[in-house]
Amino acid sequence: MTTPRVPVRGGGVLLSLAAAAIGLGAASAPAGAEDPIRIGDLNSYSTFAAFTLPYRNGLHLAVDEVNAAGGVLGRKLELISRDDGGNPGQAVTVANELLSRERAHLLVGTILSNIGLAVADVAHQKKAMFLASEPLTDAIAWEKGNPFTFRLRPGTYVQSAMLAEEAAKLPAKRWVTIAPNYEYGQSAVKAFKALLRERRPDVEFVAEQWPALGKIDAGPTVQALALAEPEAIFNVTFGADLTKFVREGNLRGLFRGRPVVSLLTGEPEWGDPLKDEMPAGWIVTGYPFDQLETPAHVAFRTAYEARFKDYPRMGSVVGYVTVKTVAKAIAKAGSTDTEALIRAMRGLSLDTPFGPITFRASDQQSTMGTFLGRTTVRGGMGRMTDWRFADGATYLPGPEKVKELRPGG
Repeated sequence: MTTPRVPVRGGGVLLSLAAAAIGLGAASAPAGAEDPIRIGDLNSYSTFAAFTLPYRNGLHLAVDEVNAAGGVLGRKLELISRDDGGNPGQAVTVANELLSRERAHLLVGTILSNIGLAVADVAHQKKAMFLASEPLTDAIAWEKGNPFTFRLRPGTYVQSAMLAEEAAKLPAKRWVTIAPNYEYGQSAVKAFKALLRERRPDVEFVAEQWPALGKIDAGPTVQALALAEPEAIFNVTFGADLTKFVREGNLRGLFRGRPVVSLLTGEPEWGDPLKDEMPAGWIVTGYPFDQLETPAHVAFRTAYEARFKDYPRMGSVVGYVTVKTVAKAIAKAGSTDTEALIRAMRGLSLDTPFGPITFRASDQQSTMGTFLGRTTVRGGMGRMTDWRFADGATYLPGPEKVKELRPGG
């Protein structure tokens, strides 16, 4: 195993970057370039900087690589980024402005599931392509899917299926859950319960906690979970909520002798704030950036570290692949026309730092996978160990099931 070769940026730098991200301007094509291809990007830059600033770095790295190689169809890519403020209403306004005032050829981005769904609706109404980079709700690909929206990351169903596969091996029968009370948390808990019960009909879920996103009252929440006397815990919190939950859980002994299965906790942007407070042995999805030594990932990591003097996060990979997807789709379509782009995206395959992916025609969901492993502390930081790569294609439902999940096809 290798250790991170570049230290984490100090809090002051991160805060200054977060402030700069509010009201972001365009990453413009070189002077003299004509008719650039305009990518309208919106994300929660001011509210979830731990993910969105590495994501933005990944966007810029990929734009620079594409433009250095001559652009697409002889045209440079131009990135126009805006902050959605972590608010669906503001995101709708921003999406409309990107399409009308900024004349973006397509939309990309968003992190929160409710915002992703709101922007998907704008794309449907305006007949503009939207590549939802990060929102994990499966409604965006299935129940509320539309012909103009594609999703990059593996959603709550896929990641919950990976975790349920491991959870079923545990002797635990009495489970409790904790998740933020909005679309992402609700869909993750629903999927995990159903998938674990399929494998282990003997399990029961004896308590649930639904803190408001970003407003967890960790003491009473931990106490309520402990009073249910669980044998195992399913956690879906992230960001500051995760940090508070872990610290209070450590203090009150909630995790002592109890396995915890946790969505996203192995991603460095969410685990890094805990440093050596990260509990060991949690079963998590995440990103072992410091240990993945495939040629594609080493090339990406090396370029990223050289450019930004920092190690990549999951957001970095997501941003990078977002732009590479757009560039390949436009090249395949031979045009920025929306209908041509949609045809090109269906069945589109490309290489990524995690390996090849394909956007399925059936639900416009990519087969991108993620990493499954356990938490540990190494070098004073929470990291992943005993991990494996889980291919998203292995866990996605087949075409017949998609027809049931996605009304109207």
